[in-house]
Amino acid sequence: MPQTHSPVARDPRNFTGLDRLIGQVDQALKAVVGPHASTRAYPAEEVAETELDAAQRREIAALMRVNHSGEVAAQALYHGQALASKGSDIRDSMLKASDEERDHLAWCATRIDELGGRTSMLNPVWYAGSFAIGVLAGLAGDPASLGFLAETEKQVVDHLDAHLSKLPHGDARTRAVIEQMKEDEAQHGNMALNAGGIALPSAIRVLMRGCSRVMTRTARWI
Repeated sequence: MPQTHSPVARDPRNFTGLDRLIGQVDQALKAVVGPHASTRAYPAEEVAETELDAAQRREIAALMRVNHSGEVAAQALYHGQALASKGSDIRDSMLKASDEERDHLAWCATRIDELGGRTSMLNPVWYAGSFAIGVLAGLAGDPASLGFLAETEKQVVDHLDAHLSKLPHGDARTRAVIEQMKEDEAQHGNMALNAGGIALPSAIRVLMRGCSRVMTRTARWI
């Protein structure tokens, strides 16, 4: 009887340019199209649903659509920064954080479905633009790239705080999802700082906030 052999995982250091291109396309499709799979339990799994009227459901679904688009952009940033990173340890940290952020994609999509909403039609645009920004940040060197990541996560935490303040008081399911996302984002920001991230010039931080505002205001409706 012929013997069968289990496939042996290839060392990423031996990947060809085509291998890496296929990997990037696969990552993009998973982030933009899905399906999104979570490795951790849904934060609202044990939380009772609140009775919400139609207007409240539309408003909350719009907030979660913005959050979902933000997570698509976060995937792209991490992938772009990892691709351009000069250090293998930093690259591995970026990819690990990307895996954790993928949970957020799944959670946001689940909550949107529960509310009868939809994700943004512009997610491919958010991914492409954020991937390009991530590559540029990575090419600036690991300290600057990590600083960019830390500032991004700080702004995301502020953004999630604002969303928490807009939720109806009784909507514990959405609140549970956003609070867990906020905790994870803060941890990723601290990871970047502890790994050697540097503070960014104020002009860059202001520009980042402006770009984020354009995305959040657009994704709310489209």
